[in-house]
Amino acid sequence: MHNALYPIILSGGSGTRLWPLSRAALPKQLLPLCSEHSLFQETVSRVASLPDTAPPLVICNDEHRFMIAEQLRALQIQPSAIFLEPVGRNTAPAVAIAALEVIRREPEGMMLVLPADHLIRDQAAFHRAVLQATLLAEKGLLVTFGVVARAPETGYGYIRKGETLTDVDGTYRVQAFVEKPDLATAQSYLDSGEYYWNSGMFLFRAKDFLTELRLFRPDILSACEAAVAAARSDLDFIRLDPATFAACPSESVDYAVMENTKKAAVVPADIGWNDIGAWDALWEVGSKDAAGNVTRGDVLLEGAGNNLVRAESRLVVALGVDDLVIVETVDAVLVAHKSRVQDVKKIVDKLKTDKRCEHLYHSRVHRPWGWYEGIDAGDRFQVKRIMVKPDEKLSLQMHHHRAEHWIVVSGTAKVVRGEDEIMLSENQSTYIPLGSKHRLENPGKIPLHLIEVQSGAYLGEDDIVRYDDIYKRN
Repeated sequence: MHNALYPIILSGGSGTRLWPLSRAALPKQLLPLCSEHSLFQETVSRVASLPDTAPPLVICNDEHRFMIAEQLRALQIQPSAIFLEPVGRNTAPAVAIAALEVIRREPEGMMLVLPADHLIRDQAAFHRAVLQATLLAEKGLLVTFGVVARAPETGYGYIRKGETLTDVDGTYRVQAFVEKPDLATAQSYLDSGEYYWNSGMFLFRAKDFLTELRLFRPDILSACEAAVAAARSDLDFIRLDPATFAACPSESVDYAVMENTKKAAVVPADIGWNDIGAWDALWEVGSKDAAGNVTRGDVLLEGAGNNLVRAESRLVVALGVDDLVIVETVDAVLVAHKSRVQDVKKIVDKLKTDKRCEHLYHSRVHRPWGWYEGIDAGDRFQVKRIMVKPDEKLSLQMHHHRAEHWIVVSGTAKVVRGEDEIMLSENQSTYIPLGSKHRLENPGKIPLHLIEVQSGAYLGEDDIVRYDDIYKRN
């Protein structure tokens, strides 16, 4: 493939303003917010049909690796690589890591850098913008996509266009990158016609980006080179070296390169773009009823207007209210005025300060082998539902402080308990004594569902000694 285009999917965000649906262990890009597919899957699908495009290269958080792999598998897409960041270091190091990998594969390779959590509704216009950007990148320019502004938005940074580029119609040099403005300034930007929203999407040759990074931030580049040199393969993933990557400065592509380079160009993009930054954005892009309500799930409305109501697990009724965001999950309910949705981040900060866990996990926690879900808990006991996917198995493990009872609801369980190995089918059960080495496996062709009752003095998830694990977790 000559001058292949490598889609670089940045999936490191935590999406705190979309709590309680988005949580640290299952952030917004991995959730089906706007369709049946997650934002990450939509981003990957959007580039799959571009011509001369290599499989995507994904950079993600270590904790999300199995969900990323599972969502790619569901699309039947084999990625070029999945790099795991031990810690978040913003976009410049992530893009540098990807550029080093692209150059290793193809010295003249191009990169289309895309955040995993953006919504783009006009795919044809997006493809046209990418084609324009490719022509500029072939001439050594570093291209950013400027979204045609629809409103005086104060939540976005802006790009001011400079002189017209004669090589490709309707493209410009970048005159300036501008921070998020106040409302009056944003209105003046809109009126001038010279400013675009900064989308955070880029296209350039890998070698051109690294040349500019070396010029302006050699410290970031050398840390990334060291992290890649000491990286190791782990199943289908590439683990960056924790110590050297953690030592890398945290910086955005804009600050590290784009604001300093003389080679920045902007392609105006009228593509139906939204970064789904908060709940009001989902109301804006959602399909509305006659009263302007956007609903999902089991929702009943009476005399209500311009609300976003989302029910995940039970009936939610809204009566005689306007301009609210109501989001129900199994363990938390958010009720907010639409004008205050940016402050959801403050609630998440408060949950962290109070050392609660509702910002970290849903009641259903996803694991590479399936999931588990807490359904009851009290003094010295807790009850969980467990689902194990066909042909998957949990680690061989032991607990110091708890015993476990397993009751099979459906499917077949293969259980290792000490020296014994037993098969259990529907309505059969077994007991795992405290301190006993054990493993649960689904040898069947359908999902295994069971109820686990734990009893003991301490029931935390960290009371686990792993002896053998096919997913190579510690």
